[in-house]
Amino acid sequence: MSHDADHDTPIEADDWAWRRRIRSNPHSRRIYRIAVALVGAAITVGGLVLVPAPGPGWLIVFLGLAVLASEFAWAQRLLHHARRRLDAWTDWLKLQPWWVKVAVSLLTCAFVLAVVYAYLLWQGPPGLLPDSWEHWLESTLGL
Repeated sequence: MSHDADHDTPIEADDWAWRRRIRSNPHSRRIYRIAVALVGAAITVGGLVLVPAPGPGWLIVFLGLAVLASEFAWAQRLLHHARRRLDAWTDWLKLQPWWVKVAVSLLTCAFVLAVVYAYLLWQGPPGLLPDSWEHWLESTLGL
């Protein structure tokens, strides 16, 4: 019985036949692991870039870690650690009084607005906005 060197599990125990075939050949396994590493890293880095922006940045980071964890034990450990930290944070926040929850929400909004403002200062208003919006952004926000 052959073992997956990084996960310490039998290759035959893999649920997907296509992945068992890939892992059974050392050459295709190496190429597959490189592809998983590149795709997972790109998704994770893209998510980290999006974290300060409004939207699902952390969700994308977790998705990238899940892709990496499908092939690398270190990523699986990191993903489990991140999930535990996120659960601990949400459990802590649930126990707080309403004013702490409001303060955390306001600080989060202020941080996101500061990042968006810094981005607009750096890049200027997006060209796809209507002219009236661009003029408003330039005059009101000093862009």
